[in-house]
Amino acid sequence: MFIQTESTPNPATLKFLPGQTVLETGTADFPTPEGAEKSPLAERIFKVAGVSGVFFGNDFVTVTKTEATEWDHIKPAILGAIMEHYQSGQSVMAGDATTASGHAEHSGEDSEIVGQIKELLDTRVRPAVAQDGGDITFHGFDRGVVYLHMQGACAGCPSSTITLKMGIENLLRHYIPEVTEVRPVGV
Repeated sequence: MFIQTESTPNPATLKFLPGQTVLETGTADFPTPEGAEKSPLAERIFKVAGVSGVFFGNDFVTVTKTEATEWDHIKPAILGAIMEHYQSGQSVMAGDATTASGHAEHSGEDSEIVGQIKELLDTRVRPAVAQDGGDITFHGFDRGVVYLHMQGACAGCPSSTITLKMGIENLLRHYIPEVTEVRPVGV
């Protein structure tokens, strides 16, 4: 098994490509070791000292390190953990664990606008940020303001504010006049 790695715009995050499907559908975000019991793979990666977050996409694993940790010191152990997992035959997610489709539900008078927002995020934004090892999902819409949740490499990325304001906000405002602003939400 050969696992490729790619840097991301976030210097604290690396993207690992195991050369096979990680998740069939959706994504899974583990911003802390708590909750990693839902995934044997996430548990295994969190056992590497210096790992502070794990995120799964369709064909990649994004790992975030602590500030004091150097990639040169932990990258071999992470590669080993991913390889061991796939050789073990275990599934990526525990039997009853579910993955997220991403977007929060929204009903009410703005449901048509929200549908347009989600469609633009799915077709234009999410594929691009997945290339960088992250995901951006709809969290809410209130009086013209779109709230988005950033995961994986996007969470804590120095360029995420620019991506939100210059890229996503301009895109949504162009296609949906009711959108006036885009803001990130915490976990």
